[in-house]
Amino acid sequence: MSLWFMLALMTAVAVFAVLWPLGRQIKRGPAASETAVYQDQLAEVTRDADAGLIGPVEAEAARVEISRRLLAAAAGEEGHVPAVSRSWRRAVSIVALAGLPVLAAGLYTRIGSPGLPDFPLAARQQMQPQKASIELLIGRVQAILEKNPKDGRGWGVLAPVLLKLGRTDEAVAAFRNALAYSEETAGRHSDLGEALTAAANGVVTADAKAEFDRALALDPNDSKARYFTGVAMEQDGQGTKAADIWRDMLAKGPADAPWRPLVQEALARVSGSRPPALSEDQMSMAKGMDAAGRGAMIEGMVARLADRLKTNKDDVEGWLRLVRAYMVLGDKAKANAARDNARQALAGNPDHLRQLNDGLKGLGLDG
Repeated sequence: MSLWFMLALMTAVAVFAVLWPLGRQIKRGPAASETAVYQDQLAEVTRDADAGLIGPVEAEAARVEISRRLLAAAAGEEGHVPAVSRSWRRAVSIVALAGLPVLAAGLYTRIGSPGLPDFPLAARQQMQPQKASIELLIGRVQAILEKNPKDGRGWGVLAPVLLKLGRTDEAVAAFRNALAYSEETAGRHSDLGEALTAAANGVVTADAKAEFDRALALDPNDSKARYFTGVAMEQDGQGTKAADIWRDMLAKGPADAPWRPLVQEALARVSGSRPPALSEDQMSMAKGMDAAGRGAMIEGMVARLADRLKTNKDDVEGWLRLVRAYMVLGDKAKANAARDNARQALAGNPDHLRQLNDGLKGLGLDG
């Protein structure tokens, strides 16, 4: 309510500023009437001279004096502001009273965002400043793109931000628009495939795989498309082929490539050589142990993880780590048992159960 009051007050001040000069009564000075009198006197002197009533010398002297007075009166009349007619003031007043609010509303409709939903104060206060600024910028960019939906460059800028914020469905739409309204490149196809994969909770769907295939057709060395092609093979139970792709990437790729740690982790996953995650202290302890000691340590960690999941049954990532740990240890029976226990524990939460099943597919254990 205070906002609308301030807006109304500002409008009233603007209208008052327009109407104030029109309401002032301007007094007419005597200059206008004096000039008319002196002009009549000049005409009269001319008539008297023509009729012979006065001589030429007297007539000329009279003209000089009257002209002097006429010039002085005319100089005073230059600073006079003629009065505005009542009808004109009325017309301007109507335009100011009705036209300014209408003009303001029209401009807001044109360049503002009247269709945006309300953003309560409590929600604004709870939102972190950095996130609030990012959301505000995204809203502005989206408003611009609504007016210019074929701006492929704008969609290309917006899409990665949406994906990073976890707004995967919007990111997919933005990547599609960037690809539709810009030059077709391998990078744009692989970006769209990555967004489709993220929207499917890490599963490389048929649509995502098609985008990666298009990217590789344009650039066989596109690193993102090659990596996710390996992920698709891993999820289809073809871990050996996935490992071949990733080994080739590591062998031929730059030593400082940013994707190298991700590919190394994926290769360790399919080769069965990755142990459960260890803390720094545990890693230091493991370095001084022999193979038997490290194995016993890992088994102890796995046992503690299994005990924790008995009380914290909603931990999807914990269940997936437990299943993966048993697979690394080569105990498929326990891996299958952990899988069944996880599904039973998460049966009451469809979202968590879907995440679990998607993760199990990535492990090649969806049976």
